[in-house]
Amino acid sequence: MTKRLLHIAATPRGLASHTGRISGALLEELHAKHDDLEVQTLDLFSADLPAVAGVNIKTKYALMTGQPVDDAARGSWRSIERTIEEFLAADVYLLTVPMWNFGVPYALKYYIDAIVQPGYLFQYDEHGVPSGLVHGKKLVCVTSRGADYSGPLASLDFLESYLRTIFGFVGIADQTFFNAQPMDVTPELRRTAFASTIADVRAWVAQDEWGVAAQVVEPPIPAEAKPAVLAD
Repeated sequence: MTKRLLHIAATPRGLASHTGRISGALLEELHAKHDDLEVQTLDLFSADLPAVAGVNIKTKYALMTGQPVDDAARGSWRSIERTIEEFLAADVYLLTVPMWNFGVPYALKYYIDAIVQPGYLFQYDEHGVPSGLVHGKKLVCVTSRGADYSGPLASLDFLESYLRTIFGFVGIADQTFFNAQPMDVTPELRRTAFASTIADVRAWVAQDEWGVAAQVVEPPIPAEAKPAVLAD
């Protein structure tokens, strides 16, 4: 059975970057092991992503509150829906993400804000408690960082914590991270970090069988939160 992998590249240098080279090695190993792998790449720095503003914002809240929406607004909103459909069509997600200022690059945040929509990737129950709608998927994140955020700087790592939270929120429980660090301290440390992460990636591919953990991720926001409930 064909497995569809969506490679979401959030680095302006693509596979020429440190992060991209590690993802390239991961994809090479996956192709060697899985004949049924189908890869689609979404380069966020060259993609024409839909605006999460203007007409689309007005349409979103009109739909949420049951207000009428004209044809022009619906046509604009379809660009959001097509982006969501492309995301949901994949079985596996590979994120190639360098750390920028302790967090994710702006292009990835823009993309996440476009696809994480109520009624599509998550929903509220009658009490306003959210639950994810994206199940049975696998998320693999390859990141690179200038410093080492596994020790005293761990509290500044908003990249992994954010990605784990937002994708766990929409229901993706099976998450794997490969963090290459430190990459900007000395050439020797960079080479060591790069080689170590490549080895980890290859070991993971050799052992992994595409299984998805039967695990429930609790909503990462308090149950007592009461956001607006989507209208029928």
